[in-house]
Amino acid sequence: MPSFNRNSPPDPDGVLLVDKPSGMTSNDVVCVVRKMFRLKKVGHGGTLDPQATGLLPLLVGRGTHLCQAVMGGDKIYEGVLRLGSATNTQDAEGEVVSTGDPSGVTREALEALVAADFSGDIFQTPPMVSAIKVGGVPLYKIARKGEEVQREPRLVHVWWFRVDDFGIPDTRFTVKCSKGFYVRTLCHDIGAALGCGGHLAALRRVRTGRFDLKDAISFEDLKALPRAEFASRLLPLDTI
Repeated sequence: MPSFNRNSPPDPDGVLLVDKPSGMTSNDVVCVVRKMFRLKKVGHGGTLDPQATGLLPLLVGRGTHLCQAVMGGDKIYEGVLRLGSATNTQDAEGEVVSTGDPSGVTREALEALVAADFSGDIFQTPPMVSAIKVGGVPLYKIARKGEEVQREPRLVHVWWFRVDDFGIPDTRFTVKCSKGFYVRTLCHDIGAALGCGGHLAALRRVRTGRFDLKDAISFEDLKALPRAEFASRLLPLDTI
């Protein structure tokens, strides 16, 4: 943790849009920014899994009070659905727990399934590898012990799902969904419904609420940003 002089200037206030790289947690990015720019109050507006990339809003100074407002917006993700295998984490980081033959799946069948069963208001059971707490304990900590507990399905919303590039085993797609939606669970459930298994092979967040990835700074450019220029990259609170 950096030390702060009582006479040091106050943190600037605002929201910084960062393009998170793969291999870092959202909290890793927060810690790097706090240390690099000697900030007292930094948070983020919505967790991305370590292997996921894309839009991560960082909340600075009084911007931390906007956490719930920022996290509550709808999200748009680009992803890769890999059919033919299911994993214990529902993504490519986990161990394969079942396999099947996806060769008979067509684009028409996939789109019809999503339109019928995974559009609008749906109930989704959160994955075991998640930060949701059961009895005060995050599910991922329970999963590390090789245990599984019952999870209550949650009502979420899928605004639309678009197949961008159909293929077997990998299909690229874009989805717009509500807060609390798990894209990897969608991929797992689609694979199960098709009878061949499936998981999320890649994920990139391109929009959250009113914020867009095109306005984000890359992590490499952020690390090279002079401290004196940091405040100029923030979106002012009165524009949020």
